[in-house]
Amino acid sequence: MPINATRSSLKTAIVPVLLVAIGAGSLLSQYDLLPEINEVWSLGLVLVGGLSFLVGGYNKATVVIGPFFLIAALLSVLRQLDYISIEREIPIILISAGMLMLFARSAAIPNPPWLERSSDPTESTGSADD
Repeated sequence: MPINATRSSLKTAIVPVLLVAIGAGSLLSQYDLLPEINEVWSLGLVLVGGLSFLVGGYNKATVVIGPFFLIAALLSVLRQLDYISIEREIPIILISAGMLMLFARSAAIPNPPWLERSSDPTESTGSADD
């Protein structure tokens, strides 16, 4: 199966899988089989984190955005389950964001396409000298 077909089939499976996960989590919470958490918020954070890689690929922006939202989702669930307090969640999020930004500075990680400047000298730079 070609890579593009696999990527396309993964993208079309995201919404159904999320709907099943949200519905199952909600149903299990109603029967007290799972603790009460805000599944929509947590899965929304996971969705943003995961989609950043699917849509943006692997680059300096997505290695910060993707893991940041995944970490935020995990911390949100831990807080809702009373494993951590908001007083600990905020500093952990800040430390994580800083560490991800430092990691993204690596030369081994490519710049996002929208950050790359054209190397064509014939393009206008928008200066008054044109």
